[in-house]
Amino acid sequence: MAASPASADAAPSPPPPTAAQDVPGGPAEQSETASEDRSNAGPLDRLLPPVGTGRSPRKRTTSQCKSEPPLLRTSKRTIYTAGRPPWYNEHGTQSKEAFAIGLGGGSASGKTTVARMIIEALDVPWVVLLSMDSFYKVLTQQQQEQAAHNNFNFDHPDAFDFDLIISTLKKLKQGRSVQVPIYDFTTHSRKKDWKTLYGANVIIFEGIMAFADKTLLELLDMKIFVDTDSDIRLVRRLRRDIGERGRDIEGVIKQYNKFVKPAFDQYIQPTMRLADIVVPRGSGNTVAIDLIVQHVHSQLEERELSVRAALASAHQCHPLPRTLSVLKSTPQVRGMHTIIRDKETSRDEFIFYSKRLMRLLIEHALSFLPFQDCVVQTPQGQNYAGKCYAGKQITGVSILRAGETMEPALRAVCKDVRIGTILIQTNQLTGEPELHYLRLPKDISDDHVILMDCTVSTGAAAMMAVRVLLDHDVPEAKIFLLSLLMAEMGVHSVAYAFPRVRIITTAVDKRVNDLFRIIPGIGNFGDRYFGTDAVPDGSDEEEVASTG
Repeated sequence: MAASPASADAAPSPPPPTAAQDVPGGPAEQSETASEDRSNAGPLDRLLPPVGTGRSPRKRTTSQCKSEPPLLRTSKRTIYTAGRPPWYNEHGTQSKEAFAIGLGGGSASGKTTVARMIIEALDVPWVVLLSMDSFYKVLTQQQQEQAAHNNFNFDHPDAFDFDLIISTLKKLKQGRSVQVPIYDFTTHSRKKDWKTLYGANVIIFEGIMAFADKTLLELLDMKIFVDTDSDIRLVRRLRRDIGERGRDIEGVIKQYNKFVKPAFDQYIQPTMRLADIVVPRGSGNTVAIDLIVQHVHSQLEERELSVRAALASAHQCHPLPRTLSVLKSTPQVRGMHTIIRDKETSRDEFIFYSKRLMRLLIEHALSFLPFQDCVVQTPQGQNYAGKCYAGKQITGVSILRAGETMEPALRAVCKDVRIGTILIQTNQLTGEPELHYLRLPKDISDDHVILMDCTVSTGAAAMMAVRVLLDHDVPEAKIFLLSLLMAEMGVHSVAYAFPRVRIITTAVDKRVNDLFRIIPGIGNFGDRYFGTDAVPDGSDEEEVASTG
């Protein structure tokens, strides 16, 4: 699954992690996002918690939660963070990079609150939040001993892994998946399991050292510095550490004077001159936030892309590509197509004959996998010169929801096959496919991948799914797109953008109508298979209905 962005604050629900006490002097105590302005803002990854919960803020022990939901809840809407609309053009390459906002400022300056206000005011569905707190370096034994005695400076630039930050932000801007470390503030180390994030329309990168590296600055399209009076920041820290962490006022002030204030004066405040916008008074400056939102909206308008419209006019009127393989149209195959295309066919018969075609399709597709010579000994003690699969493993990836109907057929012919899923739905307002969810095996890049969708009309959803696999380092030549029925437009679109992807189907129809339905077609496969009501103006390949 493409996990949602997480903050370095309290873990979201469900399920909540076990609360534990932070180590004195650790980054959870010193970093800005560890609980800045708790009286005015909830955790960054929840933004605004449900009203009336009556829960006290959780104490953070790790930078991220392993099983958080792919969304952010605000007072106005739910913001999806696990995916995005198309980030590529009809050539399969990136068209516009995501818009990256850097949010810097001192500890407890209100960056978290400002980030929340920007996200709410933007009112766009695809946002990634990336916190510097995930990128603390792993401490040596000697440094851990210093931290235990409040003698290690977590507010110094050397405490952060800037190389990893830069490479992660570059990939996010390109729409690629990234692995983000989960930092354990109790042990000052990274957990074994890292977090998977995906790109978005807008990336907000926040942290006390957000502007401390030249290369990092070049990746930021907008730089915002939250400037809050030092007395207010100190009061917030005192309120937090005394009220929530049970620490005495003398220790808090000692730590502030020893590390936090000198670091701000030396490393953080000088970066204010690098900012495009300075927000005095933090979240109280609504005028500045409105100006920021207006500028971001104008940038997003320039990045808008209509993939389907481009596909409808590109790469057509050409011979079918050599990478296409169509199951031989025997009388048996044509007879089954006659049954499933007939609008009068009952649901039971539709399912039965669809499954038969799926089995034939998958067995046909397996013949394109690499095989090598091998010799085995028969029960009669004789050698037999045969063939065996030459790859590491086979993984099936279904494009939900119709694609999952092909999984049983794949499992029936491939023992121990692994299954991944990608949810792509059509936006009813824009007509564009949108990536909402994905769950792929971690080492999928080593496998041959059978990508399954029952119908492909324009190819927009199939291209998005292929793009996701490529972004997870699956070689293009190891991707096999399987579909019961395809339109010529979809074949051309996929083959032009990804010429090494093998396309395998049981039939190809020539036309697509104004609603992007295949003509003569099969109807909405998911609705007919699952027995759900048809959705007006939906296409064959991208279901806008519930995934069932």
